[in-house]
Amino acid sequence: MKIASLFSVVRGYNIPIIILALYLSSIFILSPDKGALEVLLDFNLFILVFASSLTIASGYIINSFYDSQKDLINRPEKSMLDRLISQKTKLNVYFTLNFIVSIMALFVSWRVFLFFSGYIFFIWFYSHKVKKYPLIGNLMAAFLAVLPFFAILLYFYTRIPFEDIENYKRQLASIFAHATFLFLLLLVREMIKDLENLRGDLVNDYKTIPIVYGELVSKQIITILTILTVLPVYVIIEISDIGFMAIYFYCCLIILIFFLLYLWKSNSKSQFLLLHNVLKFLIVSGVFCIVLIDPAVLWHGKSLLLTI
Repeated sequence: MKIASLFSVVRGYNIPIIILALYLSSIFILSPDKGALEVLLDFNLFILVFASSLTIASGYIINSFYDSQKDLINRPEKSMLDRLISQKTKLNVYFTLNFIVSIMALFVSWRVFLFFSGYIFFIWFYSHKVKKYPLIGNLMAAFLAVLPFFAILLYFYTRIPFEDIENYKRQLASIFAHATFLFLLLLVREMIKDLENLRGDLVNDYKTIPIVYGELVSKQIITILTILTVLPVYVIIEISDIGFMAIYFYCCLIILIFFLLYLWKSNSKSQFLLLHNVLKFLIVSGVFCIVLIDPAVLWHGKSLLLTI
């Protein structure tokens, strides 16, 4: 049971999805000019992906450590499973994972070590302090979730020959548009979680947007952020050939319309949980749909879309 408890604390079901997202992004978005096998055999990239996944797992642990009382109210069943592991054990695993990440980062370079040191610190700072404050807590949570993608982007960018940098700028615009879309979905999800966890946050003196400004203001902000997702989708579809993944983005926009309609009718924890799961579905399905950009990358060394 303790293994199951640890799996629940680190959200082991999320880690494979994160690893898959990082690798698929590397193959299809960040380096489509390389073959899938070449990317998969890149040892330094493996270190970055593995270190990112361990850092995120440790982040879930420290988040569970600080939220243990709140989760008793918001997620009683999950909380009872998580509490099979003591707070001391959680901290021991947390420090062990971060130590492993530091050693792995040092193996690549001191810059990578500094990045992950900062990443670990800001995850702790968010869990300990920032998440209790309105808006800035939501923004920081979404930012920390997309940060590993920027780390891998910088890794590939520094390996581009100087004469090819100009040609890479258009691709960068598409990459940032993808990141912005993901950031907005994550930010909306964080705000939905505030509505979902209203009772526990109130008892534990968390100053979230629905607590400080009310549910109406929270729904208005969520609506604005959801509408803003149209902008990165437009940029992605207009400036880059994303193949059949365009279908995913069109479906997302349709689903988000119904998402907003249901949001304004929602007033209970179960309804907000459903909205939360819809966003989670869009994010996870988006990971698998990355392959639709150009499946030929899996067996060709260079994306066929780049040569058309």
